[in-house]
Amino acid sequence: MRIGELSRRTGVNAHQLRYYEAHGLLEADRGANGYRDYDENAVLRVKQIRHLLGAGLSSDDIAYLLPCAAGEVPELVGCPELLTAMRSRLQRLDEQMDRLARSRDALADYIDAAERVRGESYPPFDDADLEPVHA
Repeated sequence: MRIGELSRRTGVNAHQLRYYEAHGLLEADRGANGYRDYDENAVLRVKQIRHLLGAGLSSDDIAYLLPCAAGEVPELVGCPELLTAMRSRLQRLDEQMDRLARSRDALADYIDAAERVRGESYPPFDDADLEPVHA
């Protein structure tokens, strides 16, 4: 099937399909006319790629994992490379979540502090510091 049909059947635009091919995630033969020609397995492969991207995996991670993928969702058989890559990605996500949580807490503290001094002038000063304004 040509790229347009693969795009229609998977809901993935042709630009993304070419990206997948360029990164080794998807294979196509070339016809005598130079057009890409995908086999029937390409539909399943694209669906697998989309699911794995949805899990936050990078293209490099997916290229590594696809040999372990079976089925549309996909099920990933427990080859050691797969487990190592997924654990590494999970660790990176945990670290990002920790950084975000610290940022959120810091921002919430700033908001709380700002709300406590809402009725006060900023920066705080007392009337003795005011100088008369001359017109």
